[in-house]
Amino acid sequence: MSNPTTTAREGSLAAPTRHPLDWQSPAFWDQDALDHELQRVFDLCHGCRRCVSLCHAFPTLFDLVDNCETMEVDGVAKADYGKVVEQCYLCDLCYQTKCPYIPPHEWNIDFPHLMLRAKAVQFRRDGAPAAARLLSATKTVGKLASIPVLVQAVNWGNHNNAVRAVLESTLGVHRDAAVPEYHSDSAEQRVRDDDSGEHAVAAGPTRGKVAVFVTCYGRFNHPQMVEDLVAVYRHNGIAVKLIRKNQCCGMPKLELGDLDSVDRYKRENLPELTALVEQGWDIVAPIPSCVLMFKQELPLMYPEDAQVQAVKRAIFDPFEYLMHRHTAGQLNTEFRHGLGKVAWQVACHQRVQNIGPKTRQVLELVPGTDVIAIERCSGHDGTYGVKKASYALARKIAKPVETRVQQAQADHFTSDCVMAGNHIAHGLGDGRSAEHPLSLLRRAYGI
Repeated sequence: MSNPTTTAREGSLAAPTRHPLDWQSPAFWDQDALDHELQRVFDLCHGCRRCVSLCHAFPTLFDLVDNCETMEVDGVAKADYGKVVEQCYLCDLCYQTKCPYIPPHEWNIDFPHLMLRAKAVQFRRDGAPAAARLLSATKTVGKLASIPVLVQAVNWGNHNNAVRAVLESTLGVHRDAAVPEYHSDSAEQRVRDDDSGEHAVAAGPTRGKVAVFVTCYGRFNHPQMVEDLVAVYRHNGIAVKLIRKNQCCGMPKLELGDLDSVDRYKRENLPELTALVEQGWDIVAPIPSCVLMFKQELPLMYPEDAQVQAVKRAIFDPFEYLMHRHTAGQLNTEFRHGLGKVAWQVACHQRVQNIGPKTRQVLELVPGTDVIAIERCSGHDGTYGVKKASYALARKIAKPVETRVQQAQADHFTSDCVMAGNHIAHGLGDGRSAEHPLSLLRRAYGI
């Protein structure tokens, strides 16, 4: 009989894998079992410390260890474990880019999903403040804030010092944080659908007709991004329609630990998405977090759900889709305008999809274009970068990115994550705005 430890060590040389999130098991919710696993993983992280530069979760852990009596994890009070958990915003970079002990390594570390479990246990036990619940209800907030007439007042208030002081005291939104504008003319009002896609041309894994999961941000805050996506795709002969009846993808609720809301959103979204896939439509979403939710998080929560797995196979990052088309000889490369030097912050939730730098690869097809990739987290997260409790830390995390942007002296600054781009532009403080890569590509086409 083989030695299990030897087998595990040999297995650690195999390709990384990810275990399903066993959130429907009673053991997942057991506080003592959770504390035991937190102590085990924290002890291993303390012995490695490779991830210290990624976010504030790891410095928080290491400070707790270094300042306790034993200077080991066994000296850290379990009541303080939550201080580490609250600093994790589930960017996934530690798992995907840093940790050498992920499965199938025998130590079996999945730090982000352990933090998610801790957030979920805490949420089910204690709930969350009303402000946190509201900030994570992005569709509800967007629908209210984008009501005609009211939207002008909302946008005005977001730039008014007195109103921002009230928001800080009531919702915990830091008065200096950059917050998005809202639009009453949503993406759905701006874009007409290609209903049939009967002349679609398949290329590689793409079928040539795309249903766009508009996202809450694309619908209410940055509809221009959706317009640009549609224009670029149609310029490339791709039929496009918008998914007009959908709930939030669930990522903001996942980050809060509210798995019951994630489950509810999934049940609302899946019938429409599955029907589109069965009708031959591919799915694209312009926000990396939304793509990641359907490509990774939901499939790990529902590994046996055929609808979830079908959507996983059919959803693409916008530039991943275009690069597949290019590889198959189906991308229009007749560009009218070069873009010069482009500083591109690689969004965390795009980076951890393991698709490669598709945005850079597509943009560099444009003659006279040089893309400088900045592979550092912006520190924004969904709400981490705007909350009073974490705003200063978010600015600290963003500082290396801002420095790289300044050093690049680029003609354009961009990020596939609009929120990350705005957060970095706000920190630069030089009046420039982040441009979405889809907007840059549309400019290059001259359409």
